[in-house]
Amino acid sequence: MHTQRLTDGWTHYRGTLGGPWEVWRERVYGNHFNVPWHAVTLPHCFNASDGVDPDTTYYQGPGWYATELTGANPYPGGRTLLHFEGAGQRTDVYVYTRLAGSHLGGYDEFTIDLTDHLEYCRAALGGTGVPIAIQCDNSRDLETIPSDTADFCLYGGLYRDVNLVHVPAISLQHVHVASELTDSQSATVQVSVRLYNPNQFSDAVSFDVILRDPSGQVVRQAEVQAEAFAGEQAIASFMLDEPSVWSPDRPALYECTVQLASPHGRTECTERFGVRQFSFEPNGPFYLNGERLLLRGTHRHEDHAGVGAAMTEAMTRREMQLIKDMGANFVRLGHYQQSRIVLDLCDELGLLVYEEIPWCRGGVGGQAYRQQCRDMLTAMIEQHKNHPSVIIWGLGNENDWPADFESFDEQQIRAFMIELHELAHQLDPSRVTGIRRCEFCKDVVDVYSPSIWAGWYRGTYPEYKQYLNEAVQQTPRFLHLEWGGDSIAGRHAEELYSGLDVIPTGQGADERDGDYKLTGGPPRVSLLGDWSESYICELVDWHLGVQESMPSLTGAVQWTFKDFATPVRPDNPLPYINTKGVVERDLTPKEAYYVFQSHWATSPMVHIHSHHAPVRWGEPGELKTVRVYSNCDSVELFLNGESQGLRQRDPQAFPAAGLQWKMAFEAGVNRLEAVAYADGERLVDQLDFEYQTQRWQSPTHLRLSTGPREDGRVFVSVRAYDASGVRCLDAHHVVQFTLAGHGRLLDNLGTVRGSRRLQLSNGRAEIEVETDPQGPTIICVTSEGLQGDSCELRHPANARPQRQPASTPQHAVSQASSSDRGIL
Repeated sequence: MHTQRLTDGWTHYRGTLGGPWEVWRERVYGNHFNVPWHAVTLPHCFNASDGVDPDTTYYQGPGWYATELTGANPYPGGRTLLHFEGAGQRTDVYVYTRLAGSHLGGYDEFTIDLTDHLEYCRAALGGTGVPIAIQCDNSRDLETIPSDTADFCLYGGLYRDVNLVHVPAISLQHVHVASELTDSQSATVQVSVRLYNPNQFSDAVSFDVILRDPSGQVVRQAEVQAEAFAGEQAIASFMLDEPSVWSPDRPALYECTVQLASPHGRTECTERFGVRQFSFEPNGPFYLNGERLLLRGTHRHEDHAGVGAAMTEAMTRREMQLIKDMGANFVRLGHYQQSRIVLDLCDELGLLVYEEIPWCRGGVGGQAYRQQCRDMLTAMIEQHKNHPSVIIWGLGNENDWPADFESFDEQQIRAFMIELHELAHQLDPSRVTGIRRCEFCKDVVDVYSPSIWAGWYRGTYPEYKQYLNEAVQQTPRFLHLEWGGDSIAGRHAEELYSGLDVIPTGQGADERDGDYKLTGGPPRVSLLGDWSESYICELVDWHLGVQESMPSLTGAVQWTFKDFATPVRPDNPLPYINTKGVVERDLTPKEAYYVFQSHWATSPMVHIHSHHAPVRWGEPGELKTVRVYSNCDSVELFLNGESQGLRQRDPQAFPAAGLQWKMAFEAGVNRLEAVAYADGERLVDQLDFEYQTQRWQSPTHLRLSTGPREDGRVFVSVRAYDASGVRCLDAHHVVQFTLAGHGRLLDNLGTVRGSRRLQLSNGRAEIEVETDPQGPTIICVTSEGLQGDSCELRHPANARPQRQPASTPQHAVSQASSSDRGIL
């Protein structure tokens, strides 16, 4: 097998064409047809920017890609394939103008065989290159999954890798390795293969099967002779004595290599696998390899600032490592099959996996709709069942949420859920099935999660343990799959949200349709709260303490690890962004990340709360609370060099395991230093901030300031001030950045530093501008009811001293302080 990743040499056009000939007529007759083709590299998402554009909904429609394949197949009579690791959401592949194959589904892998079209292409064009045109289409279609009511973007494009593959006429299509831990001393391993043999040759074939242990040593081998066969067949079985078991702490991975020889040529395939066993005890905990394991989980969407779904391998590796470093041992891949790179990393890092198909909201459609569900479930299981990290196949999410069809029939949904459950067990008897939030199907699947959002969508977070206990008792195999809340990076509260007394209690904590909206419905924190990092840290701290105090709990999975784009939340403080992540959309950690580490991480850590608050405020001499999150035995806190005392960490204490101090800050710049001690190791975290004692009135105007230049880029900060020129540190007004002249805003990133429209956080916001040596850039900021501001920016190549913007009121402060500039 010869595989080439097709990264370069692509052109792209987002829009409709009359047919594949329009891809090539530009090249034949010249660019007379005004189709704007652009050079791109793969992976590429054609919603990389507009998924979070505050002024428009994201594009849903066709997008075209074109390239030319070169190089001959080294196998006489072999097959030439295009292998897609995922493309959204419908894909048509053309060899020149002839359709070679199509695929429906934006998240599973698929292969298009080009072989039978190559001769036509040579006859039509001559030469050795093979012109390929690909149409990806993410147009709305109620008879497909996922539903457009789902709380995430249905991206379009070749947003995962595409590979050119040459194989012999008979080759390996799949190698499946099934292992079973029979007892602590031995395990069985069965190797099955499926051949790719479209011409149905009946030649003799031979297999060499080689197993290597986690150290790379060969531990078992077999040679098998057979005739070419159809379907999947077991070709070898082995017994492993004293196997190395896979677990989150020691993710031991074996390798199985199958070498295939036939008169047409030789190929081989290597798959990794692990040996482990697990069980969900009825109304009890989860066991892995015979030992109780509390599942400490989070969620992942395939979404990133600046690229949408087209995450590079480096981005993915960084994200998965951050999840592991947070201390998680479990990840739910919501709400669709994700990249093979993700699953490989879960195997390597020791992250147990819940992976699901995108039957998400909307009801259930007709036969084509249901067939797509079956196909995607089959593909997900066949493509990922070698991964020891996977323990649960998810069949759906929030299937009690109507919208897509005139009728909503619970019995039809239930009957189809039963069918999918049976199909999953037929395809893979070794794993369990699960769904979240569909009470009329809770008894269909093996593992179920009701909706519990205590302290956010319903109820208050002190009620969490009550609702969790009730769910454990009422659900034979329970796993809490979503909890948490929204926070805006950089938003701090000196006094924690105090409106819990107006939130109805004792009425359940389930999220109900419409609760995500910012208007209407019953009182709830998501509607009335401040969306501060301060509140979310307290909510997270409480939830984690409850989870760790329940010996019968299987585990809980926070929603979600990273902020992500969603079309159903245009009015959020950060438009079109679900901000429940513990890191931002560009993987910048928020404060809550360190709360998780203090409960879950095994490596020593210490973090002073409020790193994202460059300015705090209060009265002179007022006692202020400082919290430190750490998993170390003890922490000593220093303010401006003076010790505030040593505290012993108490895991049962709330908040911050008792690591909190009260002290009076000095007006102006202060320095906090936390020194943690664990097993003789000394760790230090340091934080500088400004303490403002001036009181402010209602804000009247905005003022811009600029931060340091780097490669022609400028950080532009805006602050809100009152009529006396005092910073208004509780202002949450919506501000809009605009630009004129040369240069450009680095916006549409879905982060607090990369959005041209967003709410202020503590009276501040920031954006980055790329200047241009061709001329000046004018940046403006406006907000309804406030006087705006503007300033001129110049590229470092032709910079000159900036003059005071004429729009700045005379009573405004002349310049933001250094500690308040270039930070958010």
